[in-house]
Amino acid sequence: MEHPDPGADVGHLRAEGVAIIAGSVTDLAGVTRAKYVPVARLGAFARSGMGVSPSWSVFCVDSGIAFTPTIGVAGDLRIRIDPEDLRVVDAGVAWAPGTLNDQHGHPAPLCTRTLLSRVERAAADRGLDVRMGGELECTMLSADGGPATTEPWSPYGIRTSLDRSAFLVDLATSAERAGLPLEQLHTEYGHDQLEVSLAPDTPTATADAVILARIVLGRVAARHGLRISFSPVPFEGAAGNGAHLHLSLSDADGPLLSGGDGPHGLRTAGAQAIAGVLDTLPDLIGVYAGSAASALRLKPGNWAGATACWGLENREAAVRLIAATPGNPHGANMELKLIDASANPYLAAAAFLGSALRGIGRHLELPEEIPENPAQSGVDTPALPLGQREALDAMETSDVAAELLTPAIVEALVAVRRYESKTFGGLPPAQICDALRLAWTC
Repeated sequence: MEHPDPGADVGHLRAEGVAIIAGSVTDLAGVTRAKYVPVARLGAFARSGMGVSPSWSVFCVDSGIAFTPTIGVAGDLRIRIDPEDLRVVDAGVAWAPGTLNDQHGHPAPLCTRTLLSRVERAAADRGLDVRMGGELECTMLSADGGPATTEPWSPYGIRTSLDRSAFLVDLATSAERAGLPLEQLHTEYGHDQLEVSLAPDTPTATADAVILARIVLGRVAARHGLRISFSPVPFEGAAGNGAHLHLSLSDADGPLLSGGDGPHGLRTAGAQAIAGVLDTLPDLIGVYAGSAASALRLKPGNWAGATACWGLENREAAVRLIAATPGNPHGANMELKLIDASANPYLAAAAFLGSALRGIGRHLELPEEIPENPAQSGVDTPALPLGQREALDAMETSDVAAELLTPAIVEALVAVRRYESKTFGGLPPAQICDALRLAWTC
């Protein structure tokens, strides 16, 4: 018989009907995996954690394992959670994001949540306050994984949204119960497509919220006879799903992306931050959009940010600047549009913020703005390795990727994505979409 852990206060959880607790980590394939304990063992989950194989970090989207020279069948790690992070996500189930630790309680080299926390601290050491916001695009599916509807779709239409009003109301209610800070939800351009926007927070809290949002969306959909796909392209020829991140930076003198005398009010450090993000894009595409399905989305004309440029409210640019205006209550920020949900959100956030800090530290010069469709601008922009193999080649040999992400993470991430490339890369697009449609569903 399980005896309550004397170090855990679980009365409030029991009062909410919680019977089991999940602690999750998101691997380098972008898949979130979890272990569960009875609520009575909360204290043990927080103190010593639950054991997992080091191979968890190199699990692949189809359950294969991309062993590396340093990750094999031996060893053990622990998932640890903070009880303060617990959220009720389903009937009887509470969840918290976990960190990967070794047997002595030290952060594991491949713990991406720990990496992001380190990058946050580096920003704070420079006197910078950092806020990130997340957007999740997803596609509603039928219970068997096919299209949720067959009737004509009206992008952002009141009919298409009210047809799903019971789902949307349940989503809003469930998000509030889980402490998920939804700012907006709407049906999108693509058929059966939905988007939710999250309130800005610290980078780690935002990455946690991205995972929580995927979980809540998945649980609500199941209650309504639906499934949710976060795949970059769930059906061949369909609109792609992005997972955009927004970034704002401030110092003692105020925001870096407004209040200055640069383009659109950029201060010098703000311009350098955008320059830093653009400068590292060729090396980090494999982080932001490195799956076998990602290249199907990263095409001009898809509003996926497939061009290495920036512009004010330019949705075809990799970096879209949103200026400080009365219509933007959170202030100026930059949106990185390349990211899709196959990316580990902690790793993507660390790369995004780390690139901005690198731009400031190196005093990089901001390239010329592209204020319109890059394909029609007549301006040459740096080529991006948009194919999976090319993106992985660029990342594997990149000193910048090693600097920002650590060589251990780069080695493991490349191994995982090369496994994908070998397994799925030679398939026709329709088969890639079919194989990976539910790969990142929580």
